[in-house]
Parts: sequence; C-alpha cells; structure tokens
Amino acid sequence: MKNIIPGIITLCFVLFSTAAYSQVAEVESPDGKLQLSVDIRSGNPVYSVTYNGQTMLENSPLGLNTNEGDFTTGMSFIESSTGEVEKTYTQAKIKHSFVEYQANSLKCTFSNADEKQISVLFQVSNNDIAFRYELPMWVDTKAIVVNSEATGYRFPTKTKSFLSYMMRPMEGFARTAPSYESGYQANVSMEENQSPEGYVFPGLFQIGDNGWVLLSETGVRSQYNASHLSKFNNGVYTVEYPNPGQNNGFGSTGAQMGLPGATPWRTITVGESLKPIVETTIPWDVVEPLYEPSKDYQYGRSTWSWIIWQDISMNYADQVKYIDLAAAMDYEYILIDAWWDTNIGYEKMEELIRYAEDKGIGVFLWYNSNGSANDAFQTPLNKMNTSIARKKEMKWLKKMGVKGLKVDFLGGDKQETMRMYEDILSDANDYGLMVNFHGATLPRGWERMYPNFVGSEAVLASEMLVFVQDVREKEAFYASLHPFMRNTVASMEFGGVILNKYLNKGNKEGQKRLTTDIFQLATGILFQNPIQFFALTPNNLTDVPEFEVEFMRNIPTTWDETRFIDGFPGKYSVLARRNGNKWFIAGVNAEKEVKKLDLKLPMLAGQEVYFYNDKKDGSPSMATVTIPETGKFSVNLQPNGGFVLKQQ
Repeated sequence: MKNIIPGIITLCFVLFSTAAYSQVAEVESPDGKLQLSVDIRSGNPVYSVTYNGQTMLENSPLGLNTNEGDFTTGMSFIESSTGEVEKTYTQAKIKHSFVEYQANSLKCTFSNADEKQISVLFQVSNNDIAFRYELPMWVDTKAIVVNSEATGYRFPTKTKSFLSYMMRPMEGFARTAPSYESGYQANVSMEENQSPEGYVFPGLFQIGDNGWVLLSETGVRSQYNASHLSKFNNGVYTVEYPNPGQNNGFGSTGAQMGLPGATPWRTITVGESLKPIVETTIPWDVVEPLYEPSKDYQYGRSTWSWIIWQDISMNYADQVKYIDLAAAMDYEYILIDAWWDTNIGYEKMEELIRYAEDKGIGVFLWYNSNGSANDAFQTPLNKMNTSIARKKEMKWLKKMGVKGLKVDFLGGDKQETMRMYEDILSDANDYGLMVNFHGATLPRGWERMYPNFVGSEAVLASEMLVFVQDVREKEAFYASLHPFMRNTVASMEFGGVILNKYLNKGNKEGQKRLTTDIFQLATGILFQNPIQFFALTPNNLTDVPEFEVEFMRNIPTTWDETRFIDGFPGKYSVLARRNGNKWFIAGVNAEKEVKKLDLKLPMLAGQEVYFYNDKKDGSPSMATVTIPETGKFSVNLQPNGGFVLKQQ
C-alpha cells in the first residue's frame, strides 16, 4: 500500500476570498468522472459531488461539535494537500475475494474561532468517496468528547429515497430495540421521510435520471459510536448520533476520543446505474484488520432448528435430528439456539457436541448478550456481558470443540455497545471462536477488521416471516431491495431458504409461505454471508424435489466475484456470483405480474448450464439449457418467484 503522498495542488486548487462564498479545493477520481468540491460559505465548510458533470450532492455541511470547541460554524480554511492511495487485498468473507483499490486523496484543514484546527480527509475512487475527520493533539487538550456531527447530504430536488427507519429505543421484544429489523420505504420522495428516529445506514437514493447514490459508514469500532441518517430536514439528511434512550439510557450518545484521533469513515457510492452500488467494496477498502486470526477459520453451511421448529426443538432428540440433517446435506455446521443450557444442559451438551463431531459437524451455540441493558430473558444469560464471565465460558467452549457463537439482543449504537461488540469478538478470537450477531447493528467494515466475525442479522430476517403476516406478504419486495442496500455494504445473516410450505414444524397449516421454492433457492445466492444458517428441516429431505435438495447440498457461501446483472430495488433483482470457476446467476421478482427479462450473460456464453425456474403455477422445475454464443438469455420470472442459472 502506498502512503498518502502530499502534493501541491495537482488535483486541488485554492482560491482566497473575503466573500461569503469561497471555493477552497477540488479532487476527482482516477478516471476523472467523480468530482468533489470543498467550499466555505459564510464560515460553514461544505462539499458537493458531481458525476460525469451531473450534480449528485449539492452544498452539504461538514463539521463536528465537541466539548472542547465547535467546528461547524465560524470556520476558516487553512490549507490542503493531495495524494494517491493504492492497495490490494484478499478477503474471503465479502462479495469479491480479491480487491484492487485506487483513489485520489484530498486533505483540507480548517480552524475555528479559537484557532483550533481540524482536518477532513477525502479519498475518491472511481465510484466511491470515503471521508473522515482527523483531529490533532491541541496544546492543552489531549482528550475530547464529540457531541454531534454536522455532516450532511443535500440531494437535488425530486430525488427518490429507499430507506429503513431507525427503531425507537427500549421498545419491541423485551425492550431490545433498536435492532435494525424495520421495514423499508422504497422509491418515495424525500419529503415523505419523516421518521422521528431517522433512518439506518445504508440509505439509497435515485437522483432523477442522473444516477444513484448509496450512503453508509465504515470503520466503527470500540473507539466511537455508530450513527444513522436523520429525518429529512430543511433539504438535508444529517449524520445523527444514537438516541440517548438506547441501552436503557446508559452511556454517552457521542464519542470519547483521545487526541490525535479520527472519526469513522462516511462513505458515498455514486453511479449512473446500480452496478457500482451492488459491486462496491468501499466498506472494506479503507479499513484494516485489527488483530491476527488465532486460527484458520472455516466458513460454510449450517442447519438451524429454531427458525422453523422454534423453542420446542431445544431438546436433545431434535438437535440430533438436525445434526443428522447437516450430515446428510454435507454441511459444516449446526446452530443450537436459545434455551440449550436449560433444556439440554451443559453435561448433555458435551455429549451432543461429541455426537456432532463424530458426524463431521461443527457446533455454533446461541448466547444472550444481556446482563443489564434490556429485558431479554432467554438463556444462557449473563455469560457474554462481562469479561470474567465471557472468558470462563469461552474456555469451556474451546475445550468442547465448539466452533462459534451466535450472540443476540445487542440493541443500540452507543460507543458503550460498540465496545461490547469488539470485546466479544476479540475475546472469542483468543479462544478460536467465530462470532455471528443477531438482534444487532449493521456491521461497518467488520468482515475485514475482525478476522473471526462471520456476519450479522441487522435486517428484517427469516424469523419475522414466521411471526408476521405482513412480512410474509412483502418477502419478495424486501428480497429485491437487499442486494442494493443492506447486503451491499455488509454480510447479512438472513437465515433463509425455507422449503417448508408452512413455516412451522407440522408443515400442514398455519403460516403459509407465499414465495416459490425457486425464489427461496435464489435468495441463497442473492443473500451473501460467509456462514449461512439455512432454514431447512429434516422433512425437506423427502418432501421437496431431489434437485432442490441437491442444489442446497452444493450451494456455496463464499464468493470470488459479484456482478450486477439487472434489477430495480423493490421490483426485481438479478445478480451473478462466482465461486471458484463456477458462476451462479440468481433473480427474484417482487412484482405482481410475470416479468420477462432479456439478460446479458457473457460469462455463460455458449455453455450448457442448469436452469432452475418456476412453472406458471409456481411449482419448481429444473432443466439443462444452452446459453447462446451471444450470451443473451431470456427468462420469465413468476410473481413472488425466482430463477437460478448454475454453471456445470
């Protein structure tokens, strides 16, 4: 990796002016299409973004407010410098296994009325902007609290938004909110965005006919709070810090920071089409691993009884059935969920873990993160919330050969909660354990930062399909959004691919699934997470077509390459993913009518492939087809249906 190289105004120029408006600097992407300008307007630093000459963000505010000074108004420009950033890295847990990152950098330094300085570092690659605030060590000040942030996003009028609202604190199940499990507003005007709590990252915006913008953040760890978007106010969305009521009112809503220090990165992905949105790697481009992995962590597929068979399956006999299911499917893992300590017990669990090991199956165990933050009561409880209890439990887990943890109920984004995430991950790595979070915040670069992190829920996931009719009715709608929003910035442990007709153990009546079998298979490709806890049940071995079982037996969970093929968020989505030398193309249809797609698939041109599709009545089919030498292929997508093309 090249260090940022100071330069004198090659991509940046300075204009000194006593007027109320003064442009101070500019930087553009390596290909020259993405341009960012920094200005001072009546003492307020702002930035703007264009792509191919089209405005994507108008003059948008910059700045921080701290307990040692205000850096949002009355600011003066001091200097700027430019540089270049180049790096390559490998990462098995994200949408591309090998990444080359090139960006031009711009660092602008400002001072406030007290002559204290602050800098903003921008890195601009061909479709992405990442920026953060950097604070030096002031003469008499070596520690501060950042109270709030002025950073904003001012879009052109008539921009359409695609957003998920932030949940109110200490509401929902056992007062565990916010857990990033809200529904979505899609393709609505910005003026309709009036959620009082604002909106979670990422946020997607369509800029008229000019293109798309995706907003998020990355690099959040124990040294800062996570943030979200405010409601639309006076033409601007701003970066908003956590509601004081989160974590039962305990802990600051801002960040305690030592100087010199830096904030997390704010990220902006820009494109004329949705391709750069789907394929971006910016959440991982600007972060680095925080520690070395203690072992070679292995990813893969897992069975999971709780999602369909629920609490009553937390017994020795049913878990044996799911271990046997994992073995029959050639899966690597089983997840044993809440109440295992009560219903099975530690002594019998040791026996169960040995049984799984004899079958070649690794075990993940569920834990409640809670000790004092909410009313979540499921056990094991009080095992993950303190260092002493956590290390004692992890020592036992390592001794028993457990492979990983699922830690639940971590509502909130305060720095206090970010510390708990990092502490759990760091301690778990010491004991060779992977960690998946549930009822949790959005991962922000964590796949790269924490080697043993293997995903988070942070989405309205499969459990809500079981519990809520409205979510079942909107399953295809939400699925068509995730590749463009939630799952494009972070791994998403959805817990899906449900092949039961009814979402319960009896599979005869009750919560009826409203999507097709092929839709479900397609989401196994569309939704990316390095370990997938699939919702298959033992009866699926005999009550669904053998070709579906065989597809799921060989489904990958890690990818070397991801490409956008077609789609529109909220209507339909088609992605291509490559594992090794095999391509999988998957799509789903959220509209009420049959959708005919004419796809361009050069990676499959002239090849014979497996084609999984729905018949007109929604029943599944599988055939072998040859893709024309032109790479063009037409497919009909049934309502609430899907398709998969699989390279032989």
